[in-house]
Amino acid sequence: MTHDAGRDPSHVHDHDDHHHHHDGGHSHEQTVTASNEKRILFVFLFTAGYAVVQAIGGWLSGSLALIADSGHMVSDAAALLLALIAYRVARRPVDFKHSYGFHRVRVLAALANGASLLLLIAWIVWEAISRFSQPVEILAGPMLAVAAIGLCVNLAAAWILSSGHQNDSNLRGAFLHVMGDLLGSAGAIAAAIGIMMTGWTVLDPILSVFVALLVLRSAWGLVWDSIRVLMQATPKGLDVTLAQKALESLPGVASAGHFHAWTLTDDTVVATVHVCPAPGADPLELPALVAAKLKSQYAIDHVTVQVDRQAGWTENL
Repeated sequence: MTHDAGRDPSHVHDHDDHHHHHDGGHSHEQTVTASNEKRILFVFLFTAGYAVVQAIGGWLSGSLALIADSGHMVSDAAALLLALIAYRVARRPVDFKHSYGFHRVRVLAALANGASLLLLIAWIVWEAISRFSQPVEILAGPMLAVAAIGLCVNLAAAWILSSGHQNDSNLRGAFLHVMGDLLGSAGAIAAAIGIMMTGWTVLDPILSVFVALLVLRSAWGLVWDSIRVLMQATPKGLDVTLAQKALESLPGVASAGHFHAWTLTDDTVVATVHVCPAPGADPLELPALVAAKLKSQYAIDHVTVQVDRQAGWTENL
């Protein structure tokens, strides 16, 4: 159910000396990008298939780098499957019980992706530490061959995902998983070559930890961004104080307050604000004016504007 902020002043209703306005020649229902879903499906098939090959190769060669990366690939396959399920759920139409639709399922999937990466990183570090005290024999030849195949698979997967819509948190999560796999394959190749040249099997757990630490920052960023969305935090780059001052600079607006903005999902921001008209201003004109300002300056498409006749509410901010 949508209302247009600027097309018809009759959309402003007077209740108890307040005017309510809902911006919106825009539906809260989001569009799930079919091409992104296909990209993730292809990568899921690549990832699941190669995870089996890598697990067998890691077990036969005794390489922690391959085993750890195989676990990473299994985790990725599960996360990608979750992302695919999230896309299907997100396509469900808006109803009276879920007026914003189901797109926050995608945020939950992104959170699960990041959390699974963090758990995997912890496991890799723990296993590597145990190998420092108890080294195992590693067959560097098979390790190198399997890692080289993995590098090619991950390069293809990264290319498929990088050409998608990067504002999609699920696609971003999938891309981060693939980049972690890519680093894992590169680390395994380096470890294999190093072991072949020097015989130092300790290179395998060292490089495994190095790859895990490289993935750590991206994984934590994905988890934190998802938590911010679920906690309805103010979107990054949006200063509430500056936004209120920008609204107060509009002709006919005496004051603005009670400004709240949050991310609905991915690239959609929702906001509510109270404004008080200046003497002589037409209150019916302010909602459209405020909505247009927030859209042009802050890219906020969904705005609820309440126009108060008295200025006293500003004292309670």
